[in-house]
Amino acid sequence: MIPTTIAIEVVYALPERQTLLRLDVATGTTVGRALVASGILALHPEIDLLAQRVGIFGRFVGPDRALESGDRIEVYRPLVADPKASRHARVARKRADRDSDRNMRA
Repeated sequence: MIPTTIAIEVVYALPERQTLLRLDVATGTTVGRALVASGILALHPEIDLLAQRVGIFGRFVGPDRALESGDRIEVYRPLVADPKASRHARVARKRADRDSDRNMRA
């Protein structure tokens, strides 16, 4: 027998807090419909689904993807910095620190 509802979670994390909503939705519900049904958009009006990506367990998905029991929909925040540029800046700082330590010992 096919269940008529499935249990899912919707999560959105900010630096200072996390929102996790558990709900039951009808079998065949899409990601987009589940986001609306969860009320996450009312709790966090800053979420812009046209600009922000969503995923299930770390994998990007579209709003038309059908959900399966146990899925966790994650709403991702926009990046504040390019990860590649941040890494290059960290490496440059470490090299500069290392070089200044060497100069102090000489």
